[in-house]
Amino acid sequence: MFPKGSNQILGMNARNQIFLRLNARAGRRIADSKILTKRVLTKNGLPTPGLLKVFRNVRDIFEFDWITLPDNFVLKPVSGYGGGGIIIVKKKAKWAGQWRLMDESIIDVSSLRHQALDILAGQYSLHNLPDWAMIEERVKISKVFRKFTYQGTPDIRVIVFNKVPVMAMLRLPTAASHGKANLHQGAIGVGIDMATGITTYGIWQGKFLKYIPGTKRKINGLKLPRWTEILTLAVKAQEAVPSLGYVGVDIVFDKEHGPVILELNCRPGLEIQNANSSPLRKRLERVSGLDVVSADHGVRIAKTLFAERFADRVMAEEGIKTIGVWEEVKIRLSQDEKVPVRAKIDTGAWKSSIDKDLAREMGLLKASNVLWTKTYKGSLGQEKRQVINLCFYLAGRKIETIASVANREKLRTPLIIGRRDLEGFIIKPGRI
Repeated sequence: MFPKGSNQILGMNARNQIFLRLNARAGRRIADSKILTKRVLTKNGLPTPGLLKVFRNVRDIFEFDWITLPDNFVLKPVSGYGGGGIIIVKKKAKWAGQWRLMDESIIDVSSLRHQALDILAGQYSLHNLPDWAMIEERVKISKVFRKFTYQGTPDIRVIVFNKVPVMAMLRLPTAASHGKANLHQGAIGVGIDMATGITTYGIWQGKFLKYIPGTKRKINGLKLPRWTEILTLAVKAQEAVPSLGYVGVDIVFDKEHGPVILELNCRPGLEIQNANSSPLRKRLERVSGLDVVSADHGVRIAKTLFAERFADRVMAEEGIKTIGVWEEVKIRLSQDEKVPVRAKIDTGAWKSSIDKDLAREMGLLKASNVLWTKTYKGSLGQEKRQVINLCFYLAGRKIETIASVANREKLRTPLIIGRRDLEGFIIKPGRI
């Protein structure tokens, strides 16, 4: 399933032994309880669905006036897992004490009570222990998703590690999943380009998809609204529970309130790799140890490192371009300002590199443009180098990338272009 880097797939053992160990007991306790999660997130000013009622014992269930419930709501276990035990109520039915579910079937007070009692008995509990039941507001599906989902509300799973969102997928309810956004129950997992929020690949019941089952609607190409806000919200959720070093944040998009955090998962599944056709372990290793100062900083790192590279599409549209060893590139400083710089095309280097003094003169070293600082070992010892965002034009093609900042004062050009940024080009040898 992975065309490249299959040796970097994150397996269950590695996930458990390396990354889940970063989740302290206090963090797991919060994530395993939807009540505690909601309490912590709310305290930190992060949006969650409104809580309507908590049932802690049998008396609570029988003393509660179920008729007072609103037109729509969700009944769920506090410590449930895998979407089990959840009842989603769509609207009131004709008679008092009856409601319609997402599939238009009718449920009454007696059935709701019975479900709440099963939840309290621990039938859907993560640890097979007695549980609490809760009722919360139902998230109303945004118009942008209606053509892609069956009855239920889709959600977005974002894996956050070291304050960086490293991978994400959209989970679409289907008839097989009975309107629930859970892959193990039959929902569709759709990969998302971290830079743009545009869907890329689809996986359903172990098979890759190009179209929503039963339709001619493509899986890829859907642009998720307020994507940067969604990623930022996911990182802030980890910041709110710092004892969770590796976490899956489930976010839903409410048509009235926008992105809302549904829950935290301290044991996120691994199918997200198939949905993105990309190994997760490699991404985790790339951000391990980085000094991430804020949620915004983490999102910028994610968008830079994990953008999908559409080289084949670019080549199809623009053709393969031929360049020489020495080229003049134009570095973009703003919407209207581009500065010409002589560069060396260096296939021996993986990443592009720019002279420190030139980067400073161009204003590229401002804090908002510096992604991280890394220590390099060379013949003269250790050297700390900053890594920055860089946008330039080479042979008329726009390239957005990252570049290390180094002292190139005594070298022939202030900029080298590494092979990471040379897909779709043919290099014509010339005099060195």
